[in-house]
Amino acid sequence: MSAAAGVESVTVKHPDAMAPLIGILDELREMTGAAGRDDLTGRLTMVKARVGDPRVRLVVIGEPKNGMSTLVNGLVGAQVSATDSPVSVPVIVEYGPRSTATLVKAVGGGRTERQPVDPLDPGPALRAEGVIRVEFTEPSPLLADGIVVMDAPGAAADEHVKWSMIAAADAVLYVVDAHAELTRDQIAHLERVRNLCPTVICVLNKIDLFPHWAHVQQRDRELLDAAGLGFAVAPVSALLHRRAAGNQVAGGYQRDIESGMPQLMDHLRDYVVARADSVAIEAAVRDIRLVSDHLAVTLHGEAEALRDPRRKAQITQQFAAARDQAEQLRQRTANWQVTLVDGSTELMADIEHDLRHRLRSLVRDAEAEITQTDPARGWKEFGADLDARICEAVEENFVMAHYRSVELCDQVASKFPADNRTPPLPDLRLENPGDVLEPVAPLEPLDSAKAGVTQQFLSALRGSYGGILMVGLATSLLGMSLVNWYSAGAGVLLGVNALWDDRKNRKVRRRAEAKVAVARLMDDVIFQVSKESRNRLRAVQRALRDHFTEIATESMRTAEDALRAAEEAFGKYGDRRVERIAELDGRLGTLRGVRDRADQLIGV
Repeated sequence: MSAAAGVESVTVKHPDAMAPLIGILDELREMTGAAGRDDLTGRLTMVKARVGDPRVRLVVIGEPKNGMSTLVNGLVGAQVSATDSPVSVPVIVEYGPRSTATLVKAVGGGRTERQPVDPLDPGPALRAEGVIRVEFTEPSPLLADGIVVMDAPGAAADEHVKWSMIAAADAVLYVVDAHAELTRDQIAHLERVRNLCPTVICVLNKIDLFPHWAHVQQRDRELLDAAGLGFAVAPVSALLHRRAAGNQVAGGYQRDIESGMPQLMDHLRDYVVARADSVAIEAAVRDIRLVSDHLAVTLHGEAEALRDPRRKAQITQQFAAARDQAEQLRQRTANWQVTLVDGSTELMADIEHDLRHRLRSLVRDAEAEITQTDPARGWKEFGADLDARICEAVEENFVMAHYRSVELCDQVASKFPADNRTPPLPDLRLENPGDVLEPVAPLEPLDSAKAGVTQQFLSALRGSYGGILMVGLATSLLGMSLVNWYSAGAGVLLGVNALWDDRKNRKVRRRAEAKVAVARLMDDVIFQVSKESRNRLRAVQRALRDHFTEIATESMRTAEDALRAAEEAFGKYGDRRVERIAELDGRLGTLRGVRDRADQLIGV
């Protein structure tokens, strides 16, 4: 956070008073960094930023719907925080000769971009995408006294941002409504806030809506005292203050006094701004003590472990075990990709073979049924029954593919440590096989259907004509006419035989045509289903590859980190053990000196 361009920063904390404290913080940060305590180094960095800021950072927090945004607007005397919805980004308001508003957006690579917006309509800016905070300047008397007001995000997803702001604050306003006394969870929340920022004021908001607010204020004081939290409880009505400031009610000055906001601002000036140096020093010394205690435990524990001669043997054994574990992991994970590729290739081949086997069985059954019957009879019913059997075969094939994929996943997972779980695979089983078979054309109709009456008559006529002509010619030698009883009988007999042969030949042609139609249908089914099956199996292969690649990377990284830590520990507890003990004792002595100098700053 920085002052607006062209605005001189208001100095409340005197640099001469903060200089010794900053020196102690820098020295302590070097020690925490050398000890590998990055968490403590980060906390000291925030403490230094808070101490180095010459102004007083006032953070407003609270549960949603308690009026935090209205309170912030009342403190600075301008509409800077949206009151119609929880604040989604931090709002920071500092002093300036005129009202301005600036969006700070993240643009990648750790860089930010500043964009001026209309200070009279900040609502859309607070909800803009990519905004990390909104900065305002206002010519407010309270801000001119050296206070920077920060409204923390109210969304649960931004808890880490809120706690970071609390850790960097000089004072915290915890806003609750006057409806009921503090709950156990709120007391616990305040205890956690006190650990990061000891200067906290409980603001009892909305006293104009609840006549029994005085009783609630008394109960809150008793609960805070019982918990060892001696925080002030300030009753206010931010809404009444806003109306009085806007002359929306008669007797505006009196109503403003009744709102409690002027008293709260006076309290901030008298007990926060006026005591800015002492408040900053006390809060920083508190953090220095806490960090020193944590660092002392770390250094003392390592020193005591070094003094124990059995520790060297344990560390040596741990080093050897870590080295063996890393080598075993490399051997176990070296061939998982081979297992996945070979298993996937074999799986695809087996699934396609199973599909072809199932469909060939259907073809044989269909051909046997065609051979035993006349295809022209019930050809549509035959096609519907064949479609149902094809759907059943395809569905069973995909079920087999699913369970074989799960087996492949288990085979690849066996190449990794037992605590690595297998990924959730996509379900290859079909809920509706018709979706896969939809592009397949239905069974073709038979062209050589049953002959009609006319065709049968003509076939019989052609056969009978030959019989009449042949027998008639033979009997004509005996002086009989061409058409006689003998030639007519022969014509009838040969006509019936011709009709029978025609029917038999047509049935043979229909059977052959039906078998060809079934074979074409099966070719289309194999083409379509094989394509869908391969696509799904490739998706499974990609999912397994990505999942186990990540596991292999993490496993190797963990093993390498463990081996590196074991090597470092072996170096500490090996030949340099005596030197390391002396080094740790020296750091503990330096740490005690740093803490003593910090205590002297507050006269302890």
